[in-house]
Amino acid sequence: MSGLPLEGVRVLDLTHAVAGPFATMLLADLGADVIKVEPPEGDEVRGAAPIVNGMSSIFRSFNRGKRSVAIDLRKEEGRRLVRLLAARSHVVVENYRPGVREKLGVDPESLFSVNRDLVYVSIKGFRPDSKYGDLPAYDMVVQGMSGIMMAMGLPGDPPIRVPFALFDIFSGYAAALEALAGLHSGQRPFYAEVYLFDAGVFSMSYLVQSFLDTGQEPQRLGHVHFSYSPHQAYRGSDGKWFIVAVVNDRQWAKLCSALKLRACSDPANSTNVGRVANRDKINEELEEVFSKAPRDHWLSLLKEAGVPAAPVYTLGELFSDDYSLGLLEEVGGSRLLRFPGSLNGKRPTAKSPPPQRQGQDSLEVLRELGLSYDEINRLVRDGVVKA
Repeated sequence: MSGLPLEGVRVLDLTHAVAGPFATMLLADLGADVIKVEPPEGDEVRGAAPIVNGMSSIFRSFNRGKRSVAIDLRKEEGRRLVRLLAARSHVVVENYRPGVREKLGVDPESLFSVNRDLVYVSIKGFRPDSKYGDLPAYDMVVQGMSGIMMAMGLPGDPPIRVPFALFDIFSGYAAALEALAGLHSGQRPFYAEVYLFDAGVFSMSYLVQSFLDTGQEPQRLGHVHFSYSPHQAYRGSDGKWFIVAVVNDRQWAKLCSALKLRACSDPANSTNVGRVANRDKINEELEEVFSKAPRDHWLSLLKEAGVPAAPVYTLGELFSDDYSLGLLEEVGGSRLLRFPGSLNGKRPTAKSPPPQRQGQDSLEVLRELGLSYDEINRLVRDGVVKA
């Protein structure tokens, strides 16, 4: 797709792992020229399982549309190259552990000294002025501290992890949003921070707000919604699961009309507050009703009645549904999830597949900086650059 809003914007990507690469991938999807600086040994997630066709699935997930240069920032000549890149960039994004960016000479002061027009976005684990400010953070660490792992599952279960890097992803969205805010702002230089832990707790939204309002820990209800009823998974006679998601009294009335439930005759169930209080009794009747016919029967009936309902899919079932065709695009022989929206009626598409190896674009990028082939070859021989 041409005419993307960030065409002409160059992003210097000093990130690794998940949160930062996700943020810069979003900017690439929106048209930015993203130059990913990797150490000579590569982004740490290149080694994460599973590795398919020579590339980690995690790395493949977050690095499409980028060019990779491999530079050893522990060497002064490597730091000089990054300053040259920063001088020609509009945005810098980094997610180094506390103190590392200063050691590598890519802190805001160092890069602002070569480009006063930079937007600099830093993703940190915790607020720097807090007691946790010096701690390294991964998604698993902040999931544990956030309370979310003890809000999932059922009473007596061990802590349950959200099975993907939810807080990293949310932090990446926040970092991309801050980069866009910086580009829109007239203030230069522009410095912004995202805190992985804070962003993760922020993403828990009404779960946290309910605790703040009531002082009560969230019940561990498994697939049951704590604020609405009936709003959970049920199983048909064929053993297949499906969701019924009643949110308001109109939908409850439609469910009652479709299923002729005994619970509908109880005036206490005419409001959501009453239905939440009577959740167990309502669910007992619904489970009995739904056990009498297969899932697809109930989905058809509920759709006709206007009650929100959907199948519970495995990933295999999801990608057997023809809706999934719009979730994916083929880039360089890989099926990748595509940008989840459209701009002026057009879906952004990835400019290129994720870089197969670290430094595969080093020669091209360094030539754009004006370096000669001889100088680049010397940098490669000296271990400053991998190409």
